Amino acid sequence: MTVSELKKLKSGSDIRGVAVEGDSPLTLTDKAVTLITKAFVKWLSLKRGKVRLKVAVGHDSRISAPRLEKLVADALLACGADVVLTGLSSTPSMFILLKQSDFGCDASVMLTASHMPYDKNGLKFFTEESGLDGKQIDEILEIAASGDFPSGSGKCERKSFMDEYSQILVNLVEKECGKLPLLNKKIVVDAGNGAGGFFAEKVLKPLGADTEGSQFLNPDGLFPNHIPNPEDKKAIESLKAAVAKNNAELGIIFDTDVDRAACVGEDGEEINRNSLIALVSAMLLSEKAGVIVTDSVTSDGLTEFIEKLGGRHLRFKRGYRNVIDKCRELNESGTYSPLAIETSGHAAFAENYYLDDGAYLITQILISLSKQAAKGKTLVSLISSLTRPAEADEIRLGFTDESKDFKAEGAKIIDDLKTAANERADIAPAIDNYEGVRMSFKKEDGGGWILVRMSVHDPVVPINIESDALGGNLKKAKKLLNLLEAYSFLNVENLKNYITDKEKL
Repeated sequence: MTVSELKKLKSGSDIRGVAVEGDSPLTLTDKAVTLITKAFVKWLSLKRGKVRLKVAVGHDSRISAPRLEKLVADALLACGADVVLTGLSSTPSMFILLKQSDFGCDASVMLTASHMPYDKNGLKFFTEESGLDGKQIDEILEIAASGDFPSGSGKCERKSFMDEYSQILVNLVEKECGKLPLLNKKIVVDAGNGAGGFFAEKVLKPLGADTEGSQFLNPDGLFPNHIPNPEDKKAIESLKAAVAKNNAELGIIFDTDVDRAACVGEDGEEINRNSLIALVSAMLLSEKAGVIVTDSVTSDGLTEFIEKLGGRHLRFKRGYRNVIDKCRELNESGTYSPLAIETSGHAAFAENYYLDDGAYLITQILISLSKQAAKGKTLVSLISSLTRPAEADEIRLGFTDESKDFKAEGAKIIDDLKTAANERADIAPAIDNYEGVRMSFKKEDGGGWILVRMSVHDPVVPINIESDALGGNLKKAKKLLNLLEAYSFLNVENLKNYITDKEKL
């Protein structure tokens, strides 16, 4: 396979493709998986300066996992690497086993495609330092195309790490709150038939929680109930119903591989996106003032909330690696930043290796829940002063001809919108703008803002609109349409449909 063919499987810092034949042709083929895995062994041996390597391999609940696990294991063994098959695992656990286990592994491979549909799968690589970045993936793909790999005969064993990983989380809570701090507290978990079902049995129950009413804990790679995705409306509504039905104090939802999470409070309201960031910020900033790094679509109300707590809000670029790298950069330069978090639910604590770990995130929330209860207060009281937008929507626009240079076309749109924001009286450019163009609007247009940016990988222009008053999003969307209709290469139908739907309300 050529480098260009292999790079079609690159998705940020992961490898992803179609792993189950059906509506779409198979792209994550046996050959591709084998070449990329063997290339990883060579890349790793060059970095480590050692020939004999040991690599752990885990997977989430996807139906393609057995095929990929065998391919990866066989490729590793054929290159002389020893293999530890950890079975059903969370993505964060595959990094933590490199830091806090006696497995003796040099690296790990997680087979997952996060929240994507059942027919997708992928490979995510970790070393003891961190997950690989996009540049390192490019290096591996170059090696894969060369076909020059080491050979040998490794040994294989099966050994799960999930019990040890769960105990690490239990220990964290007990250290802060004592034994059985969640005794008689009703907490329900929705794992969406992904890999997160362990949390109810192996973390919550040992802490004393009553988890009856938890749902979809059994792994099922067809995801028959709802997509395991904290951002999915159906998934959140399902969790809300479970919280209400069981009169729970907290509902927890994970994505497929447990690197993201969200909650529903006892009041039945979701603690997600801006409210999730606010909650964790309140927890951390009560201990020490610092910079909270988020992605670019967070609200103005969140900024005000963080600043009232004595912190600083740095609204950075979309992409969990972008916010994590910025957080790390701040700390290394001497500016304290305890958290990098996206509205998607990716949350990385500086104290936890800058690892985006949904289970660790929830563990920290459980500590706060216990401490609040000891004061006679609720968890949601921590974010009672958060100003929430009256309206918040996202619209995604495509291009009329995706074969053209859509990145250049998108850049022109953004540059022109920046000019308009600087020249028009009714629009003002945001001060802290690191991505695309963020335009602030006056009270007569509902206040709030519009963010127009380019998707990192796809020919898509995501548009986020937020207003302080009902009806403001419609006003702003109409103004934006007037600005965008001039570009023949941009398909604005979704924006027109959005306006039509709003006018019917």
